[in-house]
Amino acid sequence: MSERSEARAPLSVLVPVKNEGANLRDCLASVSFAEEIVVVDSASTDGTLAIAKAAGARVVQFVWNGSFPRKKNWALENIPWQHEWVLIVDADERVTPQLEREIREAIRRTDVDGFYLNRRFWFLDGWINHCGYFPSWNLRLFRHRLGRYEQIEIEDNVLSGDNEVHEHVMLNGLAEYLSAPMEHYAFPDIATFVEKHNRYSTWEAAASGKLHEREGEKTLRATPFGTPVERKRWLKKLATRTPFRPSLRFLYHYVWKQGFRDGYRGWMLCRLLAWYERMILLKQREATAQSGVSSHSITQR
Repeated sequence: MSERSEARAPLSVLVPVKNEGANLRDCLASVSFAEEIVVVDSASTDGTLAIAKAAGARVVQFVWNGSFPRKKNWALENIPWQHEWVLIVDADERVTPQLEREIREAIRRTDVDGFYLNRRFWFLDGWINHCGYFPSWNLRLFRHRLGRYEQIEIEDNVLSGDNEVHEHVMLNGLAEYLSAPMEHYAFPDIATFVEKHNRYSTWEAAASGKLHEREGEKTLRATPFGTPVERKRWLKKLATRTPFRPSLRFLYHYVWKQGFRDGYRGWMLCRLLAWYERMILLKQREATAQSGVSSHSITQR
């Protein structure tokens, strides 16, 4: 009997996309065990819609108005979900048969409201097992009425897109962890890593002040005593004003998080993460300088 031949699970899956024709087919095949799959698109032009419809997914178009909510929160709030439990999967992620079995068991629970999933990153033709990138916990499976992504307000001119990327789910309930990892194929080559992290660094630079001033009702806490995601947010807050941030980030990932155990791909990833930190720092300084120039020009009028 095939591992996926049993009855479909009473589960809804949300897949946010835009021009994901290269990834979507394998993603949807990996979640085909769910009774409902909803692909929320943003006017794709590369065959994404045809792939989604061929897989039997329901396609919903999202048009962003430039403010809140962004795509995932909008979908959680407005789509009439068939099931109580929703699983959020990006197009470059895959649910393995082992994780499927855990999900089937998890959604039968009545004493838990959500589950963190552990992502394993594929990088330079191999899995990253250290570097602070594994384990990588994200709250992706939860009762949809109880979870929403945090809302981090940044300037409208920052091209962060219509989809939540670095924001995390805030759950009004109890969460636990599933052990089988989800596969993540976000960086098929160095060029893709650089292109994505150039965009991410713009978001990080714009959002850093919002993340580190204080936590609000719509923003994740930064605390050393919380979830792994909250502890990571606290470490980022702690490192904000430290000198030599790019070098410290390299040492954190390569030495403290044992990136050296991943060999050459660990070395490369940690070097790229140090470059990423430098980009964030330079963009923060650039924004501060531009803000100072703008303020000066206003006072001169």
